[in-house]
Amino acid sequence: MAQVSEKAPHFTLIDSARKQVSLSDFAGKTVVLVFIPAAFTGVCTKELCSFRDSIAAFNDVGATVLAIDVDAPFTNAAFAEKNGLNFPILSDYDRKAVRAFDIAHDDFAGMVGYTAAKRSVFVIDGEGVIRYAWVAPNPGVEPSYDEVKAAVAALR
Repeated sequence: MAQVSEKAPHFTLIDSARKQVSLSDFAGKTVVLVFIPAAFTGVCTKELCSFRDSIAAFNDVGATVLAIDVDAPFTNAAFAEKNGLNFPILSDYDRKAVRAFDIAHDDFAGMVGYTAAKRSVFVIDGEGVIRYAWVAPNPGVEPSYDEVKAAVAALR
């Protein structure tokens, strides 16, 4: 897994409009990077809606929330619309970011050959260094939202 104090792996993914988004686009800004295993699942919906409901707290401290999912951009667009998400969901359909951050969940949900992301949150500072890293022990566990907020606030 990508570790605290390491430079975050670079990635370029596509958003739900199929526009390229790179981590380097956010140089100088704090980024809360949220990896989810699958759109339209119960825990992922609850998690991203929790980030949605807390977006003002992140914006107030100058942080940008980005979600990453292995689903297609069309699926992510429908998921974002259905849940009124106010931040981008980037599509890692080829699993490059998942592998770069070393959070691949191979054979997800017993589906041999299917790789999803382990539920994870990384807080990355303006220099691109990981300042907080959390990976769920299993897909049913949500992050501590208070810990994530504290990690972001500590970068102010």
